[in-house]
Amino acid sequence: MTTSAPTVDVHAHLLLPKVEALVADAPGLAAAKELDARRNGAASLAVSGPMVRDRIPRLTDVKARLAAMDQQGVDVQLVSPSPSHYHYWADQDLARRLYETANSATAAHCAQAPERLLGLGLVPMQHPELALHALDHALGLGLRGVEISSHAPGRELSDPAYEPFWAWAQETEAVLFLHPFGCTLDERLDQWYLSNTVGQPTENAVALSHLIFSGVLDRHPGLRIIAAHGGGYLPTHIGRSDHAWRTRPDARSCEQPPSSYLRRLWFDSLVHDPAVLRELIRTAGADRVLLGSDFPFDMGTEDPLGALRSADLTATDFDAVRGANAAALLRLTEGVPR
Repeated sequence: MTTSAPTVDVHAHLLLPKVEALVADAPGLAAAKELDARRNGAASLAVSGPMVRDRIPRLTDVKARLAAMDQQGVDVQLVSPSPSHYHYWADQDLARRLYETANSATAAHCAQAPERLLGLGLVPMQHPELALHALDHALGLGLRGVEISSHAPGRELSDPAYEPFWAWAQETEAVLFLHPFGCTLDERLDQWYLSNTVGQPTENAVALSHLIFSGVLDRHPGLRIIAAHGGGYLPTHIGRSDHAWRTRPDARSCEQPPSSYLRRLWFDSLVHDPAVLRELIRTAGADRVLLGSDFPFDMGTEDPLGALRSADLTATDFDAVRGANAAALLRLTEGVPR
């Protein structure tokens, strides 16, 4: 049986020129760009620049976005700023201006089509003391939550400094979209676009493991976290984590086997392999996987529903991933028009 839930893409991005204007002359930008260049390598940067420029209309113009959504059969997008806007190197004053600008610009973009576009803001994870204010700012603008990276300089997501943020995110029922930017393996991945193909799944797995093993999800079981890229390598290799939890006392900081926490999280469906998608659904549950496309970047999919159909799911599971799960998580009403 199918439902009338809309088709919802929870992984779609937005470029914010006002954010980049704020950092254009800021101390620290040059070093950040140098690090990005070292991590990605010259060949990848030469491809990525034209790729992004070609997609600017879909990343900035609501009419172009809606036209692409119509072509894909997507009713609703959960729009998050491009992770390139994190700028976790910024000092407190600049970080405050950045999140205020990013949140306001994202809200304004989504307000042009409120029945079809929902937004996520940004928080400066390099300044845990500002994260609560940034989350409140985003929610106050009508955004559904915020997007965060897998770590901040010198801080993993297990850092005790984030405890007030997790507590407030749970209290406010904010959606937290975990989307890495950059990989700490650095120059080891500077060829063949390994910085993305290997780096992003690695960062997802590391970040989620910190949340699980540190007990963050025990202390804050109501967190509403969506992991991009299907959670990276973790869901398909969670048996190794369970084995460590059973056999090693230093891996027993969480209350339950690590695999049990996958059913407390949500994951997007962007794994580029129908067998991996089926395994993700098996390990996390069909009610915990959401349609995701990484719109409109080249490492996403231009046919998210086609990718979902290729997994040969049951009609019930297909409909859940297509939109019913996201509609429940985001508390959407039925019958959202296209």
